Amino acid sequence: MTTEIHPAAHEEAVVHLPDGYSIRSMETGDYPEVGLICAAVYPGETPYTEAELADHHAVFPEGQFVVEHEPSGRVAGVHFTLRLDLAHFHLDDDWETLTEHDTFADHDPGGHTLYTADMMTHPRHQHHGIARALTEAARGLARGRGLWRMVGGSRLSGYHEWVGRLSPDEYVDRVSRGEMVDPVLTAHLHDGWQAVAPIFGYLPRDEESAGWSAVIQWLNDACPPPPGFDVSRLSRRSNAS
Repeated sequence: MTTEIHPAAHEEAVVHLPDGYSIRSMETGDYPEVGLICAAVYPGETPYTEAELADHHAVFPEGQFVVEHEPSGRVAGVHFTLRLDLAHFHLDDDWETLTEHDTFADHDPGGHTLYTADMMTHPRHQHHGIARALTEAARGLARGRGLWRMVGGSRLSGYHEWVGRLSPDEYVDRVSRGEMVDPVLTAHLHDGWQAVAPIFGYLPRDEESAGWSAVIQWLNDACPPPPGFDVSRLSRRSNAS
């Protein structure tokens, strides 16, 4: 199935899903389903509350996507985004900082970066191209708004097996070249993301990744960022004055 997101908000957003699935903006009635997905995907974390999801929707409704499984009417996947001006952040800022403690209060309507705060697919609906469809919907939003790029964090979920044998930089480089497979980063690379750099503490409680994630980006080829706004040139917290 091919689904077009409303062109007023998502120009050029054409995504492909199997029959029986459709993509749309998140609605108030989706909040309980989103909480169930969060509990299934992150069993060790506290699921999003309806108040938190209402905050996301209030500040940037067009940036919150869901995929619906039409036969059951259940939400199968979600993608939460907000706009940021990365000049106000560090390369290695953690998720809590980039989402203003999950309130999205730092959403900047003039920001040139679409930040992927979270993307989840319910385990029952994985391997159906839902994550790719959600990514393409967000890229349609970025294109339609003339944004320079999308940026996110990718868990290095396989790195715990290589701690002490490969540095985080070596690990990301080898995964990026296709010499190794990381369950999360490799999937992002296949969906057109680029790895920028490994960072520590993006998700501090992520033991499986030994605390490491990779900053990833997608550049809008219609209006890429000027050279001076290269994400990799952002200062790190450890170097901040």
